[in-house]
Amino acid sequence: MTDVVVLDYGSGNLRSAQRALERAGATVTVTADPDAAREADGLVVPGVGAFAACMAGFVSVDGPRIVDSRLAGGRAVLGICVGMQILFEFGEEHGVTTQGMGEWPGAVTRLEAAVLPHMGWNTVSPPTGSEMFRGVEEEYFYFVHSYAVQSWDLPIDPAGRLAAPRVTWTTYGSDFVSAVENGPLWATQFHPEKSGEAGLSLLRSWLGTIA
Repeated sequence: MTDVVVLDYGSGNLRSAQRALERAGATVTVTADPDAAREADGLVVPGVGAFAACMAGFVSVDGPRIVDSRLAGGRAVLGICVGMQILFEFGEEHGVTTQGMGEWPGAVTRLEAAVLPHMGWNTVSPPTGSEMFRGVEEEYFYFVHSYAVQSWDLPIDPAGRLAAPRVTWTTYGSDFVSAVENGPLWATQFHPEKSGEAGLSLLRSWLGTIA
């Protein structure tokens, strides 16, 4: 079975992610141990709450270095909710700007919607060729958030040497990035672990990318 670590950096929502991954077929350990996180077949970075608090907790367990080392070796990482948001350049909440990991350029900002948080089930619009949403392109996924990335600014590689990330969008008041597939780095703004059979299908697809 595939060995997955759910990184414990004080963000909460760890056990539901563990249970869903186990149902999807993985052997799961919840830990802050950096060696285990680096060496596992797959690493899941969850996240709930404020961007700044999650980023501080993530840094406290050496999360940025762990993720960077895994990606340098082409090893799978999955970010969920705020665990996705902290992969971007920075977050803006309540007038405070916090640096993120900078794996992708862009800002996490407050959604432009009449009712917040965006809580409940919504559809996604994945790009052609998405591995993440294969077979569940028309399904609903579960969201709980008030902030998101609302523009995608990653420049296209002019030499065509690097595959462009596959970006999925969702609309709630305005359009926002709801998932990204970028080689070994996948991320979702929604919670696959709370998204029923569609979420389990997505987690199985992620596990299927791990050699």
